[in-house]
Amino acid sequence: MLGSTHGTLTTDFRARVDACGETPRTAVHSTAAPSAADAVAVDVSGRPLHADVPDLDRFFRPESVAVIGASDAEGRPNTGITRQLIAWAERVGARIHPVHPTRPTVFGLACHASVADLPEQVDLAVLLVGDPLPVIEELAEAKVKFAVAFASGFAETGDEGAAAQERLAAAVRRSGLRLLGPNTNLNAFEEFREDLDGPAIALITQSGHQGRPVYTLQELGIRLSHWAPTGNEADLETSDFISYFAERPEVGAIACYVEGLKDGRRFLLAADRAARNGVPVVAVKVGRTETGARMAASHTGKLTGADTVVDAAMRQFGVIRVDGLDELQDTAALLARARKPLADGVVVYSISGGTGAHFSDLATEAGLSLPTLSQAKQQELHQWIPEYLNVANPVDNGGHPVGDWRGRKIIEAILADPSVGVLICPITGPFPPMSDRLAQDLVDAAEQSDKLVCVIWGSPVGTEEAYRTTLLGSSRVATFRTFGNCITAVRAYLGHHRFTAAYRSPFEDAPRNPSPSYRKAQALMRPGQQLSEHAAKQLLRAYGIRVPREQLVTSAAAAVRAAGLVGYPVVMKASGPQLGHKTELGLVKIGLTSASQIRDAYRELTDIARYENVPLDGILVCQMVERGVEMVVGVTQDDLFGPTVTVGLGGVLVEVLHDAAVRVPPFGEDQARAMLRELRGHALLEGVRGAPPADVDALVEVVLRVQRMALELGGVLSELDINPLMVLPRGQGAVALDALAICR
Repeated sequence: MLGSTHGTLTTDFRARVDACGETPRTAVHSTAAPSAADAVAVDVSGRPLHADVPDLDRFFRPESVAVIGASDAEGRPNTGITRQLIAWAERVGARIHPVHPTRPTVFGLACHASVADLPEQVDLAVLLVGDPLPVIEELAEAKVKFAVAFASGFAETGDEGAAAQERLAAAVRRSGLRLLGPNTNLNAFEEFREDLDGPAIALITQSGHQGRPVYTLQELGIRLSHWAPTGNEADLETSDFISYFAERPEVGAIACYVEGLKDGRRFLLAADRAARNGVPVVAVKVGRTETGARMAASHTGKLTGADTVVDAAMRQFGVIRVDGLDELQDTAALLARARKPLADGVVVYSISGGTGAHFSDLATEAGLSLPTLSQAKQQELHQWIPEYLNVANPVDNGGHPVGDWRGRKIIEAILADPSVGVLICPITGPFPPMSDRLAQDLVDAAEQSDKLVCVIWGSPVGTEEAYRTTLLGSSRVATFRTFGNCITAVRAYLGHHRFTAAYRSPFEDAPRNPSPSYRKAQALMRPGQQLSEHAAKQLLRAYGIRVPREQLVTSAAAAVRAAGLVGYPVVMKASGPQLGHKTELGLVKIGLTSASQIRDAYRELTDIARYENVPLDGILVCQMVERGVEMVVGVTQDDLFGPTVTVGLGGVLVEVLHDAAVRVPPFGEDQARAMLRELRGHALLEGVRGAPPADVDALVEVVLRVQRMALELGGVLSELDINPLMVLPRGQGAVALDALAICR
């Protein structure tokens, strides 16, 4: 029996993982902004540990605005834009200064020939010119804080446009001002309703039209505070606005439409800030069908396409990803306005048994908890509901009670149950006057309760008084038009509050200094080369990851001696810097039990290598480890996020099963365990068909040690693949039976 490598489990995982490196910092969970010293801190990989939050107050609420290229000539595109900007400036109380080289006035306002002629230092310059690049230096000299470039023809058009955009971005960096765009629009200068109260939605879109559904929520009484149309993001990007909005006291939720992220680490830091502050971020991120651009040599690389990493990173930092714009608006609206849940339990209340059963099936399948109401509560409900109807959850009232005083009593009794945090009432179609009475009872009960009340109004018409006036007129009832959107929003609502209640920023504990393991690993790196299995296992040893007893030999006689030292039965494998999948070439022999078998195997392995023209550094004679669950743990490099860590079911079927979970460092033990729970084959680790439970704690420790390796070696390690990692029965550890490492 193999002994455990990880000691008692009462010791904190992070302390044990960091035993190969620095002593971890003592971190205190806080939502406070980082200090000036922390703001420039970087982790061991050189990436920042805190987001640089831009002060965008003067962008959204400037005191003075310059419109470069202003016009009032009929038929000119700039004329309509100028007119809209003048109206917007009046609404926000800003002084506006038109700039045009040949016009003395624009819409009755004095017009200035150039930026240099402006009568004051302006906060914001709006560039209505085809080429914004020449204007940037003028704005810098005038010490303008912000600029917006509407012009298109940049990175969205191809390589030539991308080069032009980089020239623009470089000029902006030199200037010191902040730029929105290019290829953006007027959404930031829309008219927002001032008569709405309550927490607001802040909107970020890379494509302006995609924000329209969220913007029109104002017509339903839901407040919108800001709209940032980021365009091509030559400078200001989605992450900047998330960081800014997460600090705004009026913002209850941030809604995003994202086509591409500019900087993965900045995005994670922005999401981290929002999570610390408890501000939900809901995002549509296009590109789910995009596959990874590179073909990786390792199994791990084949398991994670670009969108897989984006999806995992969003979940890891609490960003709620939705698919449709309708889901974006409904989920953001609920999260912005609903109070913190008092319980996770959901009760479905309907006038129809069929409706209740249908919705309950969908809700349960989506992961919502529908607790069975207590016998005492059921007896209470049967005071008003006939005994033959089910009231265990879903609650079926049979219809008639909603038409009189009993309807309100039923709703109040359900909301009074301590296991209930959400009441959902699906109304598949109007049936006045009873549906009018039901809607009013739901609103009245919600006004008196701290619990969430949701209604699905299924009528395709949507002009009914009960819907337009009663339900939409209440800020305490969340009203949906479809079952699916209600379930998506409620699941996000409960999940967000669970997430933030337990959230601890992984950046607090991210290692900042290289460990002793890093110095050992450096000596093993071979730039641009794939390491042999023997060298890859030495790399694992350097980071405290257990490998089998083994010896590298270069003769049959040495192989026989090594087998005696390792202990029969043994495995023999060819080891060389160009070998990836050895099994396919017949370069692995298992279960060898005698000296004659060792000699025959040595001869056969070297003959195959010679025939295949594969250079070897020797033959590995390895301890044979049979009992356990085969897993894969690895590192790949993502173009956006840098090093990523993957864990999944391993062995020869790894690419067939495609059962893996990925995370972006840094992350803690909680996320390492969450990765395992995401696996479809997670039950194998718990023990099936009489097999003992696997040593999950040892597996988690390996994942965390691999993460440390990914952080420290990210600049020199392109890919790492431990497959299989044999996870032994509980208390016996985990052993890396094979490893592949590719240097950058």
